[in-house]
Amino acid sequence: MKDIKDKVEADITTHDKNPYEIVKELLKHSISELGFDENIYHILKKPMRVLEVSIPVRMDNGDIRNFTGYRSQHLDILGPTKGGIRFHPNVDVDEVKALSIWMSLKAAILDLPLGGGKGGVIVNPRELSERELEELSRMYIRKITPIIGPEKDVPAPDVNTNPEVMGWMIDEYDTLRGYNIPGMLTGKPIILGGSQGRLAATGRGVVLMVREAARFLGMDLRQCTASLQGFGNVGSMTAKFLDELGVKIVAVTDANGGIYDGNGLDIPDLLAFVKDGRSVTEYTKAKPLNNQDLFSLPVDIFVPAAIENQITKETAPLIQAKIVAEAANGPTTPEGDKILEEKDIFVIPDILCNAGGVTVSYFEWVQNAMNYYWKEEEVNQKLEERMVSGFENVLRMRQQQKSRMRKAAYMVGIQHLVKAFKARGWIKNADLTK
Repeated sequence: MKDIKDKVEADITTHDKNPYEIVKELLKHSISELGFDENIYHILKKPMRVLEVSIPVRMDNGDIRNFTGYRSQHLDILGPTKGGIRFHPNVDVDEVKALSIWMSLKAAILDLPLGGGKGGVIVNPRELSERELEELSRMYIRKITPIIGPEKDVPAPDVNTNPEVMGWMIDEYDTLRGYNIPGMLTGKPIILGGSQGRLAATGRGVVLMVREAARFLGMDLRQCTASLQGFGNVGSMTAKFLDELGVKIVAVTDANGGIYDGNGLDIPDLLAFVKDGRSVTEYTKAKPLNNQDLFSLPVDIFVPAAIENQITKETAPLIQAKIVAEAANGPTTPEGDKILEEKDIFVIPDILCNAGGVTVSYFEWVQNAMNYYWKEEEVNQKLEERMVSGFENVLRMRQQQKSRMRKAAYMVGIQHLVKAFKARGWIKNADLTK
């Protein structure tokens, strides 16, 4: 479990705006620009269900420590809610609500029969032993069991959780139910019904979106440089696939700091180095770099792959990249986004850019239901088809509405959900326009 405990992504800037308020603001503006009635906003602005749970865990010294956990389920109109579980000291209820709404939009943009869900526990995993972490994981599942399941809500890994944690969680759920239910969560170990390609799916999807953006902008990736903030699963997989496309990655950071090499980092060597849980700051074949200086590097592609609210009114003016690919959820504040717009930077928004994870989680859920499993090549091919189609739909909306990619992505997702509202009779024709 060293890899989890050593890769807690830390904030490097102050959270200057609540993510739940950010997502509501974006929903309201996008609904207005689509010409839909405000009633659509009132349906979408709040999750249908939010559960807060108390999680008592006996620590190794015999003391009981009580943790707080959440599960937010935004909308199940298209299918069961779906979304990750994060273990992080900064988890709060509004963050989890916002993340569940973003998950609904991701699923809608990629035409997945799912709604949005998200869960989290307020904890720093580095402070726990492996036994304590396992007990926390199992107890969390016990507490949320009444509202989850393959037809209701399907959890997955997120920040500081991984297939090993998912293995503990599904074992606990199966024990409670008395039989194997592989489709109750995704991101599992392969042996327990996990999907080939799932671990790398989010990073692979990010790079597919960078490839499509570069193609649209007429950029040759073999002549491009990149920097990444965050080198956990998503950041490291993004670096791997960018490197394979010929992009020269000059800088990466993690929670402890970063490294820089103007001639390009040896990504395969760096990946091997951090595999056992070591920080990139311990890598001696590059120069040290602090998190703040990362933003000002003269690169073509910048990938925020840590946590929310990193591109702010303070850091956005420093960015010189032509493409910002949001591998993290909510990395850009509204103030930061406005500055990126003024600088004419092409932003691939989070609800499109990092949707590869939920897409392959959907594939895993489907495979569990069939009890028939695909080869990795087939999974990757299906992922590429979904992601490229989503990019093209968002780009088309951008051109039709003469808007930026973020608002276009929201509009594509909202439009898809509104079709479902109408089909179910939730709204009438009069509700579709102002």
